[in-house]
Amino acid sequence: MPALLLASSSPYRRELLARLQLAFSWQSPSIDESQRAGEAPTALVERLAAEKARALSRDNPDHLIIGSDQVAVLESGQILGKPHDLERAQAQLRAASGSSVTFLTGLALLNTATDHCQVDCVPFTVHFRQLDDERILRYLQREQPFDCAGSFKSEGLGVSLFRSTEGEDATSLIGLPLIRLVDMLLNEGVEIP
Repeated sequence: MPALLLASSSPYRRELLARLQLAFSWQSPSIDESQRAGEAPTALVERLAAEKARALSRDNPDHLIIGSDQVAVLESGQILGKPHDLERAQAQLRAASGSSVTFLTGLALLNTATDHCQVDCVPFTVHFRQLDDERILRYLQREQPFDCAGSFKSEGLGVSLFRSTEGEDATSLIGLPLIRLVDMLLNEGVEIP
């Protein structure tokens, strides 16, 4: 099997990939993650996932490189990124209160030996409870999810903000859709388990 490389510095993605019990390394790619004019959210995450994988390909021949990118999209079509601070996180959760947010996770698997790149987007929708300002502040102070798109951690206390969820792969909500990744790895001849 070619060496497996995760093109991400995200501890959440590393933790998810470790579930597959495959040896892997990780590196942080350096790319411009800006949305292009007129670029739809699905196209954005697919492009960024592939660019992250390709950014590390020259220095990593004979590797399978995993790239992933995620955005949260409000019902209005507005994209929510990582808030980075309390004020932005409060605004994001106010906007999500009582409505639905779809998380789009772009996934790419690049075989640097063949230059074959599989790319997909896996959606997952979260339906939020009505959230008042006090509840939002209490949550943000406890969990501080300022490095998470949408301002919550579904694998933690963030689940208390949900009314329901829908999607085919709950791991896509955390940022690395393992079910689809296993499909891609199987296509490259990687046996799991």
